[in-house]
Amino acid sequence: MKTIDCLGDMCPIPILKTRKELKSLSSGDTVKVVTDHSCVLESVMSNFKKYDISYKEVINGVWEIFIVKP
Repeated sequence: MKTIDCLGDMCPIPILKTRKELKSLSSGDTVKVVTDHSCVLESVMSNFKKYDISYKEVINGVWEIFIVKP
């Protein structure tokens, strides 16, 4: 699983990083996006609707977003 560190990054940087990484993945592969901005979580959910997305808040204000390429 590839991890994208987006701590401190504001939109649209995390979306651009994620889009670039997803292009290199095969079907069924997972990418983990780590962010400390709730707006990134919302943007990922709206920009990657065709992907299987789950997330968890690992510590207060830090999310791990898991995106599985279909």
